[in-house]
Amino acid sequence: MKRPYNFSAGPATMPEAVLQQAAAEMLDWHGSGMGVMEMSHRGKEFISIYEQAEADLRELLAVPANFKILFMQGGALAENAIIPLNLARGGAADFVVTGSWGQKSYKEAGKFCNARLAASTQASGFTTLPEPSSWQLDADSAYVHICSNETIHGVEFHQLPDLKALGCDAPLVVDFSSHVASRPVDWSRVGLAFGGAQKNLGPAGLTLVVVREDLLGHAVPHCPSAFDYKLVAEAGSMYNTPPTYAIYMAGLVFQWLKAQGGVAAIEAANIAKAQLFYDYLDGSALYENRVAKDCRSRMNIPFFLRDESRNDAFLAGAKAAGLLQLKGHKSVGGMRASLYNAMPIEGVQALVAYMQEFERKA
Repeated sequence: MKRPYNFSAGPATMPEAVLQQAAAEMLDWHGSGMGVMEMSHRGKEFISIYEQAEADLRELLAVPANFKILFMQGGALAENAIIPLNLARGGAADFVVTGSWGQKSYKEAGKFCNARLAASTQASGFTTLPEPSSWQLDADSAYVHICSNETIHGVEFHQLPDLKALGCDAPLVVDFSSHVASRPVDWSRVGLAFGGAQKNLGPAGLTLVVVREDLLGHAVPHCPSAFDYKLVAEAGSMYNTPPTYAIYMAGLVFQWLKAQGGVAAIEAANIAKAQLFYDYLDGSALYENRVAKDCRSRMNIPFFLRDESRNDAFLAGAKAAGLLQLKGHKSVGGMRASLYNAMPIEGVQALVAYMQEFERKA
């Protein structure tokens, strides 16, 4: 039976081949007599899974040797508290707010440091990005935070800002939860990048932190030990029991990505998927996308019916056609299609075909 196409923003669709492999290995991983969920995180079986996953991710994202890869828990939302505990040292940090997740980061970090608003696009309804030259950055900032892809509002930095060119020596902290591994990362511009796995890497429960080594060892004394990046790095992400099954699943996704040709190939596929969908939206009389064209997300595409009285009918018809989870976030309304790495172009073609038919009958 053909599976429907799942456009959920997260937890999100995963590669079918990965799900099939995980199902086949559920009761017995590689002849060990154990499923991965049953393994000791310190046993040789799981250590081999962990080491392979870390190596594959470092290769996929071309992570330099002077960055540590940490597999943690708590989700990206928790990192908004953990990061200032590790980097701010009781001082200040600057935030560029370009959507709901940027807002959440700014608010949460304010509990643990002096969070300052360097720029915001709230006045535009979070449909644009602020020019980096307009950012109000302070010389004593411990770090500058951006959300490089806003899942809810559909805004993406297609190029990471160069803080040094702005005369800022603070490290750039990037929440790349919803487009990690969908495109290359310019690590020369990044001090720390983090993200929840449940959008583009695997199931919920795993949080990825990639942090430059010189940023380790500066946690405030009251930082919980399990959240001290230096301790986590020294313990090889085993300071406490890690999310073992989520790491295993993410590792299978990393292997799948390599089989697709790596990040360069998957980026080309993502560009093609997004272009197909945006081209249709831009030519439609019924649907619209309100994000400025120079910063539209490739991963999360919000759209609206100009006649919103037809929203329920649209969603019901989509579900009947095997097109799931298209309802927009409750804070913005409308619709949203998330085109993560695991969404094949056939899913986008099916969505466009349904939308064309629905528009024809409108």
